[in-house]
Amino acid sequence: MSEKQRTSPIKNFLAGGVGGVCCVAAGHPLDTIKVRLQTMPKPTAGQLPMYSGTFDCAKKTIVKEGILGLYKGMAAPITGVTPMFAVCFFGFGVGKRLQQKHPEEQLTLLQLFNAGMLSGVFTTAIMTPGERIKCLLQVQQASTSTSGVRYNGPVDCIKKLYKEGGIRSIYKGTAATFLRDIPASGMYFMSYEWLQRVMTPAGKSRSDLSVGRTLLAGGCAGICNWAVAIPADVLKSRLQTAPEGTYPNGIRDVFKHAMKEEGVRALYKGATPVMLRAFPANAACFMGYELAMKFLNWAAPNL
Repeated sequence: MSEKQRTSPIKNFLAGGVGGVCCVAAGHPLDTIKVRLQTMPKPTAGQLPMYSGTFDCAKKTIVKEGILGLYKGMAAPITGVTPMFAVCFFGFGVGKRLQQKHPEEQLTLLQLFNAGMLSGVFTTAIMTPGERIKCLLQVQQASTSTSGVRYNGPVDCIKKLYKEGGIRSIYKGTAATFLRDIPASGMYFMSYEWLQRVMTPAGKSRSDLSVGRTLLAGGCAGICNWAVAIPADVLKSRLQTAPEGTYPNGIRDVFKHAMKEEGVRALYKGATPVMLRAFPANAACFMGYELAMKFLNWAAPNL
């Protein structure tokens, strides 16, 4: 596969959509656990926390809500994931093209990081409302009270958010999403491209890489991505799931409150499920992406 083929924005758009579906299917249960750990209330003196950790959260969710409880909120990312990942990989392709002097030029690691950051800018408009809806549905516990659950799925959630606060409510957490995704996307793509280069045998092309090496590169890229993203992701999750008016100054108030109440450790809540999810989900993502890219290069070599 030539460098020109790998930087085709159209092919990156289509292959990225396939990769995104693979990513969500593989990683959503652990994403649900991550969000619930990040947003659980601080226990009062003498009270045990709602969840003692990753496996306790998984156990209590399954006991109370069944295995499908781990898939709550999945409709929102599945609906948005194809265009979101498509735009993400498209942005990366555009970022590479903008920095190349000729189509076959191999970019430096810094240039790849810059291209990855551009992809983070591209995806925020799609990512923010999807994340807001997903997080609200994930933290919504199955209720035994007479009032029942607040949101009956993604569409109902959108309607109620819009009724309560208009489009601003749906896009709550935009700045936090920017803060998370721009540097994390840079790390994501740079680490994947670097690992692919390192693992390509001498005299071979990247299209000759084995399935195992592609999965390894994708999984490690996911871990690198989340190592950068976790602190901002915690702040984003808390902001997006908090009742209106809780944090009038947005992410700055979330940060101040977290530091005052829990200290720096608060910024790494949910890190265990994040890292457990990062490898398989992103290995699946890049495997789907590479297979789709190979098919597109075969079906439309000049696209």
